[in-house]
Amino acid sequence: MRDYLKLAFSTNAFRKYSIEQSIDMIAKAGYDAIELMCDSPHAFPPISTKQLTSIQNSLEKNKIGISNLNGFMMCEIEDFHHPSWIESDPLRRQKRINHTINCIELAKKLGAKTVSTEPGGPLEHMTTEKGLEIFKEGLEQVIPIAEKNQINLLVEPEPNLLIENSEQFLKFISNFNTKYLGLNFDVGHFFCVNEDPAILIKSLKDYISHVHLEDIASNRVHQHLIPGKGAINFVEIFKALDSINYNGFVTVELYPYENDPEQAARSAIEYLRNMIC
Repeated sequence: MRDYLKLAFSTNAFRKYSIEQSIDMIAKAGYDAIELMCDSPHAFPPISTKQLTSIQNSLEKNKIGISNLNGFMMCEIEDFHHPSWIESDPLRRQKRINHTINCIELAKKLGAKTVSTEPGGPLEHMTTEKGLEIFKEGLEQVIPIAEKNQINLLVEPEPNLLIENSEQFLKFISNFNTKYLGLNFDVGHFFCVNEDPAILIKSLKDYISHVHLEDIASNRVHQHLIPGKGAINFVEIFKALDSINYNGFVTVELYPYENDPEQAARSAIEYLRNMIC
């Protein structure tokens, strides 16, 4: 395996297990790091000193790191996408803002470098223009906290949400002047919206601080699959990452596999190891 390539697995597939059990199983599967889900039952912040110490001890025991803090899901309060950055109710929007700030502060305590978040959220009864305006206002409250803590806040474009493709992302991020706002590059998400992720890795290289990896079927429906079970050309993905000298984490994200996440983690790393060795 390339000595610079660091593979991680997201704990959001292990929602039926404690965070300590999740860390044990991910480490046993052979990953270099976990992506920590900042939601119940794992680490919905703020967390207690006891919880923080338990996570740190589990990581140390397993000699495993943290690739990213996933601040996308908020099932502790509502669901995967809500409350979003663009709720009509400002009080609900503030819950998302507060959650993201708490994620950033937890990342600082854990020594992580990045926090990923949703790209605004579902539009529902709002125009795109209004959604972008509200999303920008929300981020402007959070960016100073990210800058203070030196944590990169990463927007993750997703199909059928406010920002779902590269053009929309580039246009939106041009509104900001900070090195602490960037991109969580989800390979499958870009594939779903008919973009070539291998090409985008090169064109978006200045914004990528973390990578999500999953496979997607040839119909491009947004359903995460174990790498090798879909239509994505991962050889080209890794060639593209080579070409930009990417040395960050690549996190496998397979949250639909909560009924057998350990097997999904093992299958994914076996496929990826065979490909990139």
